[in-house]
Amino acid sequence: MAVLVVLLASLVLFGGLGALGVDALSTPRDVVAWALAAMFAFTASAHFTRTRGDLVAMVPRAFPKPGFLVSLTGILQGLGAVGLLLPATRGLAGLCLVLLLVAMLPANVSAARRGVPMRGRAPTPLRLRIPMQLLFIGLTWWATQA
Repeated sequence: MAVLVVLLASLVLFGGLGALGVDALSTPRDVVAWALAAMFAFTASAHFTRTRGDLVAMVPRAFPKPGFLVSLTGILQGLGAVGLLLPATRGLAGLCLVLLLVAMLPANVSAARRGVPMRGRAPTPLRLRIPMQLLFIGLTWWATQA
């Protein structure tokens, strides 16, 4: 749920800056792209902090080298966040992030079904987790595929 809070707070912040005349935030798609960049930077950082162990535990047992997969997805999310900020790379970054979100959905479903905690808290239930993932996918597609 923290991810959703980061996204919503970023939408308010960047929307306000856009309303104040910041050129890079002049359209709703720009505002959403920047808010998504903040969200993906936030989620990427979790792959390299004390939350890392929880993320490794989320990886379904069928996948080899969960630590490597967590590092890889963290790096990809970070690169995607940077790509969203640059108009020249926004479309490709958005496409790659959508594919990454789709690829990570099974891990999220598996973690929720297995009850894998995140920072000592119960996992987000599937009835919320799947719609949130679909929201992130839809916003990423909308903001980057003009």
